[in-house]
Amino acid sequence: MDTLHVPETMPVMTLPDTVFFPQALLPLHIFEPRYRQMLRDVLARDRLFAIARLNQSPAAQAGAQEPAHPIACVGIIRACQKAESETSNLLLQGICRVEIQSVVREHPYRLISVRPLTTTAGGSHSQLEVERLEVMRLLNLRRRLGTPAPKGMTQFLESIEDFDTFADIAAFNLCEDGACKQRLLEELDTRRRLQLFAAQLKAEIEAQKLRRKLQGHLADDHIADN
Repeated sequence: MDTLHVPETMPVMTLPDTVFFPQALLPLHIFEPRYRQMLRDVLARDRLFAIARLNQSPAAQAGAQEPAHPIACVGIIRACQKAESETSNLLLQGICRVEIQSVVREHPYRLISVRPLTTTAGGSHSQLEVERLEVMRLLNLRRRLGTPAPKGMTQFLESIEDFDTFADIAAFNLCEDGACKQRLLEELDTRRRLQLFAAQLKAEIEAQKLRRKLQGHLADDHIADN
């Protein structure tokens, strides 16, 4: 992954509810004409394009066309299946974070100039292991309290030895808050990223416990009767 050259300019898809991370696998359905053209071009070139989250803050939306958060993730197309309708299904694998420096053009699809970003450990191996174990503990507790997780995800995370990869895969698959997810993407310090995710998980767990306490013995579909 690290040997792949990230070009200075590349296409980008700006999506409203998607935060993409390095090493993560993202299935995409390509149907808009602009993105069909983009796909044809990147398949003929390097198979690379970026995914950025749409910035829906009022300040960003004012006078801007599909404003994107400045930190995005570049992915490489690992699989592509075309349909007779000219649509396509892709599997995109994240390779690195980038900072969007400018929009080069908007048509026929958005082209951006980017600067690759490098993460840092932020602590010793033992310190990072403590943070990793805390995230795993909280994820398991949240699951026991009723938040579902993709099948096999816990075992998969336990098998990941690299802390940076662990933090990114966990955030991509198991962080449910979009704003927090974007913040985790933007955090280049791996130890700090693990701490931020742990804090988010603790807040969610406290909310789950409070909900259970208020709900009492009522079923979910009878909460209004409480």
